[in-house]
Amino acid sequence: MPGGQGAPASPQAAGSAPDRVPSGPAAGPSPQLAAPRESPAPRRGALRASVPQKLAEALSSQYGLIVFAAGLLLLLAWAVHASGVGKSDLLCVLTALMLLQLLWMLWYVGRSAAHRRLLRPKDTHAGARWLRGSMTLFAVITIILGCFKIGYFVGFSECLSATEGVFPVTHAAHTLVQVYFLWGHAKDIIQSFKTLERFGVIHSVFTNLLLWTNGVLNESKHQLNEHKERLITLGFGNVTIVLDDHTPLCNCSLPTLCSAISHGIYYLYPFNIEYQILASMMLYVLWKNIGRKVDGHQHQSVRFKFRGVVAGSVLGLSVLAATIGVVVVYLIQIGRSKSKSESALIMFYLYAIALLILMGAAGLLGIRIYRIDQKSLDESRSPARKLDADLLVGTASSSSLISWGSILAVLCAEACPPYTWFNLPYSVLMIVEKYVQNLFIIESIHREPETLSEDVRTLRMVTVCSGNAMPLSSSGLGNGAVAGDAASPGGEMLRAANGNTCLREGCGGEGGEGSRGGTPGPACRPGFLQGDGKRSVLRNIAAFLFLCNISLWVPPAFGCRPEYDNGLEEIVFGFEPWIIVVNLAMPFSIFYRMHAAASLFEVYCKI
Repeated sequence: MPGGQGAPASPQAAGSAPDRVPSGPAAGPSPQLAAPRESPAPRRGALRASVPQKLAEALSSQYGLIVFAAGLLLLLAWAVHASGVGKSDLLCVLTALMLLQLLWMLWYVGRSAAHRRLLRPKDTHAGARWLRGSMTLFAVITIILGCFKIGYFVGFSECLSATEGVFPVTHAAHTLVQVYFLWGHAKDIIQSFKTLERFGVIHSVFTNLLLWTNGVLNESKHQLNEHKERLITLGFGNVTIVLDDHTPLCNCSLPTLCSAISHGIYYLYPFNIEYQILASMMLYVLWKNIGRKVDGHQHQSVRFKFRGVVAGSVLGLSVLAATIGVVVVYLIQIGRSKSKSESALIMFYLYAIALLILMGAAGLLGIRIYRIDQKSLDESRSPARKLDADLLVGTASSSSLISWGSILAVLCAEACPPYTWFNLPYSVLMIVEKYVQNLFIIESIHREPETLSEDVRTLRMVTVCSGNAMPLSSSGLGNGAVAGDAASPGGEMLRAANGNTCLREGCGGEGGEGSRGGTPGPACRPGFLQGDGKRSVLRNIAAFLFLCNISLWVPPAFGCRPEYDNGLEEIVFGFEPWIIVVNLAMPFSIFYRMHAAASLFEVYCKI
């Protein structure tokens, strides 16, 4: 202990020295360490000062919800071909919202540059470098998508409104400025012009959400048209099929180029969708941090280390390669004929069932390791971490709507083709796997880092492996041995001066905490679950689940959607009701996989 031999070795000794500052958890509470009580007057003043900020927060959130609701209604009116609402009207509103956000971002960047010498508090959890890097990659593809749209407008310029040319240009400029803004200011904790900044940031959040909704709607309409064309090819006459066609009425001046662009655009939409949702998440964290008081519990930055994860990476990359092959075969076979469609569905279901079983087993192993190795959780306030957990649970629940619908369809259908029975275990495993994975991720992001500080480790109680419990101060260790060995990462054994006595934290002796709580101490654990071995296993699990979630993001993002092609749900629920369910839940399912992958990457870097 820092106090050396002067520290008391028993509670009686500790109680006999009230003037001594306690140096460990075993010591009783001391009045010297009690926080001074604040006078009622400053507390009332602080409450009065916080009232305007609470009102500003409520008003700005209401403003953002009003903008989002109005934009959603406009998108819905265009989607259902409401009279008097055209695509040009929708693009005009979206362009105006982007221009207003551009003005605010430029003003904020200019004001920050003018006061760049001032020290500003930062949120270390927000805007991780890898997250901004992913956003930048998606932003580059979004700009390429904008170039495609400009080429499409040039080809059909005779019959398209000028807004269809202005929108992609504005969107490209908006993307460039927003990426620059988030790279420089995603970690900011704004303490000045707070009311104005709240409205500016929340406007940016819901502008990006509307752009995300617009991309989801365009991509869903394209997937629905392809599904209807497959139904026509397979000869389904009992379903009313009307293609939702928004193609221009005139001919393209460059037919080959326009055809290539119109097909290529929809392969870029998944990246644009992910960019918009990532940007809105980062902006939302910035909004939550406005006026926040930074606590002293700041975490060290996490770094990516590719070491000791060969097994997880190789297995995950194999899964990703196999997924790409399955998607290619599925898209080639589906819709060709009834037999080829059924074989494609069976292939997909069998592959997905095997993958979900592996992912569930990996998640359960990670949770089991956490149960064996009980550690304190990081309970510091973090808007970024809270948002991650809420999004994982919320999007998993929303996307599970499709799985529950498939389960009901299989159980309630009067007659089921043989291939539809693979849908039942697939849907059940999809729900279970998301539940297990969420438990693993949420506990991982809330756990303390593996390497504890020297002060915390030195002040902990340890027990001798033979079962004789004693405090560290009475174990006969010198100051040098304690200071050197106790700071070893991961709870490594502490050795006495003679080298024969071995001490471990929380060893499961007769009087140890581990035996009382029913959790085995380190001496009772397998060797590979101690120290570096435990971290290696957890890193491999995180790497494997990361690549698996990328693999499960690929099929629905690029058109491999058995929920459309199975046919059983459409028979039970009806064509239009089931299509509405799929179109509402599928964006959340796609987003869940990408967000889970991002969270698992953070978990990997933290372990």
